[in-house]
Amino acid sequence: MALTAEEQVYIEQLYDDLIKSAKRLKTEEDIAFVRKAFELANKAHSKMRRKSGEPYIIHPIAVAKIVASEIGLGRKSIASALLHDVVEDTDYTVADIERMFGPKIASIVEGLTKISTILDQDASKQIENFRKMLMTMSEDIRVIMIKLADRLHNMRTLDSMPEYKQIKIASETSNVYAPLAERLGLYAIKTELEDLSMKFTNPTAYNEITKKFHETEEERNKYIKDFIKPLKKIMDDNGIECKIKGRLKSVYSIWHKMQKQNIPFEDVYDLFAIRIIFNHPDDMTDDKARETCYRIMSLITNVYEYHPGRIRDWVKKPKPNGYEALHITVMGPQGKWVEIQIRSRKMDDIAEKGIASHWKYKTGEKGNNPGLNSLIENMKETLSNTEGSFDFLDDFKLDIFTKEIHIFTPKGEIVDIPKGSTVIDFAYDIHTDVGNHAIAAKVNHKMAPLSQVLYSGDQVEILTSKKQMPKIEWLNFAMSAKAKAQIKKALKADKSADIDKGKRMFEKKQKELNISFDFKDMRKMREKLEVGSDDDIFFMLGSGQLKENDFSELMTLIDSQKTNKDGFFSKFWKLGIGDSDNKNEKISHKNTFVINDDEKRFSLATCCNPIPGDEVVGYITLNNTVIVHKKDCPELKTLAATHGEKIVAIEWESYKGKSYEVQIDIEGVDHLGLVYNITKLISQEANVNSNMLHFETHGEIFTGKINLFVQNKFNLDDLIRKILEVDGVIKVSRCE
Repeated sequence: MALTAEEQVYIEQLYDDLIKSAKRLKTEEDIAFVRKAFELANKAHSKMRRKSGEPYIIHPIAVAKIVASEIGLGRKSIASALLHDVVEDTDYTVADIERMFGPKIASIVEGLTKISTILDQDASKQIENFRKMLMTMSEDIRVIMIKLADRLHNMRTLDSMPEYKQIKIASETSNVYAPLAERLGLYAIKTELEDLSMKFTNPTAYNEITKKFHETEEERNKYIKDFIKPLKKIMDDNGIECKIKGRLKSVYSIWHKMQKQNIPFEDVYDLFAIRIIFNHPDDMTDDKARETCYRIMSLITNVYEYHPGRIRDWVKKPKPNGYEALHITVMGPQGKWVEIQIRSRKMDDIAEKGIASHWKYKTGEKGNNPGLNSLIENMKETLSNTEGSFDFLDDFKLDIFTKEIHIFTPKGEIVDIPKGSTVIDFAYDIHTDVGNHAIAAKVNHKMAPLSQVLYSGDQVEILTSKKQMPKIEWLNFAMSAKAKAQIKKALKADKSADIDKGKRMFEKKQKELNISFDFKDMRKMREKLEVGSDDDIFFMLGSGQLKENDFSELMTLIDSQKTNKDGFFSKFWKLGIGDSDNKNEKISHKNTFVINDDEKRFSLATCCNPIPGDEVVGYITLNNTVIVHKKDCPELKTLAATHGEKIVAIEWESYKGKSYEVQIDIEGVDHLGLVYNITKLISQEANVNSNMLHFETHGEIFTGKINLFVQNKFNLDDLIRKILEVDGVIKVSRCE
């Protein structure tokens, strides 16, 4: 549908706002270049609309504004953001973009086109697109920054999408894009992506925390004002020009702390942080800025007592993404711990927009941040040695999402590796040959196996032997993506022999069973075994991962379906690779799946144990059934990120009047008759039974676990409220 006159005026207003926000557009030539990109994008998308019904061009403009104002990139990035969907969605080609805007813009747009939004694609394509995205990032980091801006705007407008897509996109975002933003130092974007993801994957908790934020706002603002007042005075008295402000922690970070420490919202002490940002003149050296950080910390301790175990010094050794700041936690008024973050204006700029905003983009020139350079070099090496398996995504997430530890070489040099890494990870980080031939290590001058977990401050010397070769068992304790990729690469030579062996076994089985398989049958077998190629099937067979008897049954099953024979093998049903005898129509992820009394159509996930009344989402299996997960289930988030096309919205219409097992934790102050009062209350509830009670006392404090059988969440919530009214009970929570 063509644009209306009102829409055209609105689009021009949005474009003008973009130009005003783009501080790095210095000249008329810069503005003319961006205008040219806008006009092409506006023309190309003129008849397109988003799911919300608004003109499509609004999206590229919004992405370009994020790139310009929230990341702080220049004209080439802004132009590329405006053009990022032109090649994918219209008749324009990369060659057209190159002719009009030059090879660099064309290259960025082509990279963005390769990693375009992964909606309605099967899992293997999703994984391959993630690989392409990361590979492209290693060539030009602006591609991933524009992609992050694209994802951020999509998340901001996700309400217009159907629920199954909301879950899929939100899970991808929390699993891949938020960790990437953090690794690039784009903390503001990382935080917003996490919060928006939680809004759709765990809406109940998100809304509850947001509501409590609003309820405590007035009291919190007064506390912050009173807390800052003496700090401002001592800074002024000592001639330090600075800005002091309070910053509310994100919804996701508060929820994460509640889960990690198993505490309610009211017990989270650091709902906000105080930030002290001092002026950083152009002539101030980095060393002088660091000295000022320590001086400010000293002044703070003259006002408030500090927590000696809660000092985080990222000034002396910045994070790999360039983050620099000094964090100190002090005891404020009313006995509340408060975190204070100290940084210069330059440090704050990098913290907000990432070290990538200072990246040097000249051809062939490396960036000026060693940590970021190391990340990209490792990424290139890892991606070049992966085969697109689902393990790749998990390995990569581990590397970018995990905190790092500092390990010393025998010469005293520092090597940063992910927390939880073992000796073998360190060996491969030093050099591939060192890893391939490692036999043991000396950790702090004591002999240690390759599987030993390392900790910050360890000094490690790798012992090698030319006779040593990588072993498949190493994959059991290798943690980093780089180590795993190199081990798999070394083992790949042996794989070809197993593939040849598997081919011979396959041909022999065809003759024994008098079955002939064509390409359609092989495709069906790949789907049932969830592998990407015929060679993967042969490898599973030749290496013994797939037993001959199981393989014979699978071949017979596929053949029976082809010839309309009745065939069903319970073993493959249990493995999830056989077809269901369910005669109902194929379940579509585009339609809401209704839970009723037909138990053949669905099952409840054992990882999160949902009960009626929980917010749930379904996962469609190969057997045309649905596994029901709670929306906030970590397993569901992983499935949604890698198998988004199998996620289906759920409506819990009705279900048999049966009971579901749940466990609750109870804490409180012990006294005579307490356990009796709790058990009596439970026994009096008509819809609740229990099969396990376990209580322990530690002095005057008691803890307990109770297994209950309830009909639904509302039944459970009502019981929890009543237990909380029992004298002595302080806390009751459902075990997840």
